[in-house]
Amino acid sequence: MTGSSTPRSRRRPDKGEGGERLYDRELEDLPPELRWREWMLRVEAVIFASAEPVSRETLARAVGRDCSIDLLIDDLIEELGDRPYELVSVAGGWQHRTRPRFADTIRASMAPTRGGAAALSEFEAMVLMAVGYFQPVTRGELSKIFGREISRDTIGNLRGSGFIGSGPRSPTPGAPYTYVTTRHFLSAFGFETLRDLPDIEMLEDAGLMRGSKTAAALSFGESPSDDGEADEA
Repeated sequence: MTGSSTPRSRRRPDKGEGGERLYDRELEDLPPELRWREWMLRVEAVIFASAEPVSRETLARAVGRDCSIDLLIDDLIEELGDRPYELVSVAGGWQHRTRPRFADTIRASMAPTRGGAAALSEFEAMVLMAVGYFQPVTRGELSKIFGREISRDTIGNLRGSGFIGSGPRSPTPGAPYTYVTTRHFLSAFGFETLRDLPDIEMLEDAGLMRGSKTAAALSFGESPSDDGEADEA
């Protein structure tokens, strides 16, 4: 027996007061196994359609009040086990992601993709990393870390890419703006929270920051240059 052949209950009206069709979240007319299956499909549809990670609160609006989102997600993850994409927990929600082993295949195909991280220069990536570790941080503080002025263009590019946004005003003289990373930053780089940022020592061990003054600055939270080269602006 399928859901379409099951008579609808009349305990709730089919339409609201304004004539709009009511959305049936509870699916009480379906047997338990079909109800669960329909909830799974609804959750997967919402996640698939979204360009950003979908929060628990958003998913809860698509299913019944007694439905366990965590158990639904577990079943979806298991069901996608042999697919080239997976369901991942990122940036406080869930999102479909292509499995890493297919990255070369996708690049070779040159097919247009959606989402992901915007292309950054090496220096922009370093500045973004510094914001991630020291937020909320001002442009002047970033300049001290790198021993050179961080231009407004650099900050503008990171803001335009959606990776950073404005934080609280700094309590220092002049109350300059501070910058913080965004939810898009977590999503683009596959982090659930900022606690997932790699240890700086790990970056050095991987050779990504070896011999760098900036590595020392990030490691100890101080300026890599004390010779007055940094711009305080």
